[in-house]
Amino acid sequence: MNPVLLTRRLRLSDFSASNLPDLAKMNADPEVMRYFPQKLNFEESAELLKRIMAHHQQNGYALFALHLTESDVFVGWCGLMVVPFEAHFTPAVEIGWRLNKIFWGKGLATEAAEAVLRLGFVELGLSEIVSFTAELNQPSIRVMQKIGMQSEPKDAFDHPKLPTNHPLQRHILYRLTKSLWLEQRECSKTP
Repeated sequence: MNPVLLTRRLRLSDFSASNLPDLAKMNADPEVMRYFPQKLNFEESAELLKRIMAHHQQNGYALFALHLTESDVFVGWCGLMVVPFEAHFTPAVEIGWRLNKIFWGKGLATEAAEAVLRLGFVELGLSEIVSFTAELNQPSIRVMQKIGMQSEPKDAFDHPKLPTNHPLQRHILYRLTKSLWLEQRECSKTP
């Protein structure tokens, strides 16, 4: 398998059927899935994997499987997907991530997301990338902020796939345009 992207500590590769056991184990972890409506069983993870692979085939990009470059241990996923529902900000391409809990707090989501943003803006030519999560999900919101995404209160929305009054229904939306991303890259180079 050829690596798609390499960072300092990670290899981001296209998902394949061989990733299913690791993916299913992560998706069944209640801590990993605490900001999602439910954890996934093996069959649901298999369906998710099929959707990821079909999305890649249709669009030329999708979520990547993350592995540590040193040990090849499965870390989680990060990548780009077309937002699969209608909202005030769609059509849009979303960046997202999910990591096994043993890798939380090490900067790996940020490291992977920065590589994925570069792919989206430079290789794919996207003009804007969004990200969203439940307002309660402060760890993901911190990653969105670290990678330079911005939010405005008017962009908050109720996720259409969650029932009214569900504790995770209210979502916060972050955006990043290619022009702002390029500007941030230039500013970080200035001494």
